[in-house]
Amino acid sequence: MAAENDAVALLARLVGFDTTSARSNLDLVQFVQEELARHGVESRRVPNAEGDKAALHAVLGPAVPGGIALSAHADCVPVEGQAWAADPFALRREHGRLTGRGSVDMKGFWACVMAAVPGLLAKKLARPIHLCLSFDEETTFAGAPLLVDSLALHAPPPALCIVGEPSRMAPVIAHKGYASWEVEVTGRTGHSSQTHRTSNALEAAAEAVVFLKQAARRFAAEGRRAAGFEPPWTTVHTGTFHAGSILNIVPDLAEFVFEVRSVPGDSAEAVRDSLQAFAEATLLPDLRARAPDAQFRIRPRCYAPPLDLPATHPLLALAQDCGAVGAPAQVPFATEGGVFQRAGIATLVCGPGDVAQAHQPEEWIAEDQMAACLAFLDRLGDRMAA
Repeated sequence: MAAENDAVALLARLVGFDTTSARSNLDLVQFVQEELARHGVESRRVPNAEGDKAALHAVLGPAVPGGIALSAHADCVPVEGQAWAADPFALRREHGRLTGRGSVDMKGFWACVMAAVPGLLAKKLARPIHLCLSFDEETTFAGAPLLVDSLALHAPPPALCIVGEPSRMAPVIAHKGYASWEVEVTGRTGHSSQTHRTSNALEAAAEAVVFLKQAARRFAAEGRRAAGFEPPWTTVHTGTFHAGSILNIVPDLAEFVFEVRSVPGDSAEAVRDSLQAFAEATLLPDLRARAPDAQFRIRPRCYAPPLDLPATHPLLALAQDCGAVGAPAQVPFATEGGVFQRAGIATLVCGPGDVAQAHQPEEWIAEDQMAACLAFLDRLGDRMAA
């Protein structure tokens, strides 16, 4: 019960830091470092290029190969435009629910990890437990690659990883990859009565969006199928489109954003490359006939590799032995698990709370889910001490 109360108190502190992705997370990172230091645990920061955000890495137990990482992200989504009954950054505890921004996604898991530290240290671990906290998971996935690439700098990297995204403590062994890009098309403006002297960036961008829609239809009709996903094929989606001012001015700038959610085995980059090839073969020659400087630019926005752990991997058996609930599952949303897997670290997702509460007003995590996570971590410590 003491660990559960500690976890709730720690969650209250974590929720109190406004770490929406547009803000710095350094105050939260400093708090985590100070809490770890109270237990004699050293930690290090992995900063971004601007220095306003940092990932964090700490190791419990001996610095030897064969350990396991517990991974979370510190950032959360904004609250603007949502109906909250009270301050989103002040945790409320009522009726078995802990309500606050980031409570389930995913500060609840990290609070459990921090509350478990004293007990894990007391077990005299034979294999290390790595604590990994990233940033910008909700926007660009910029933090996890920096963190994972640095794991081997100060100690042998972990062999295994558990990402504590909310899964109701079910073991998730696969998810789709996620990639998104920003596209900018430039042309030449002019009066709409003189279209023969202009290059319409809006129309070229619209043709590009149609090209992507055709790719989406092909995936749905004849693409690779991956059982367990909903839908079981790769999806392509255009989310925003901005161009033009008034009807009688030909737009010389158009911008849109598109995403690809790929099943394991499909390549999001292949979709991007095919769009670039279409632009160079069809769109740019037409645009440049009247605007020699016209451009079709595709800029990366976010990339999260897919996750695909074989059901026969020992990590699944370990998670189930520690209390992961139910059969192995697959989910359509992306996590940082694919970043660890790409680095050769076998990974699954298992964490407290229900993803249905994530990103919502009045976001909450159930206290019994926190208790289940603490019990899971305690058993994992026993396995790492054996």
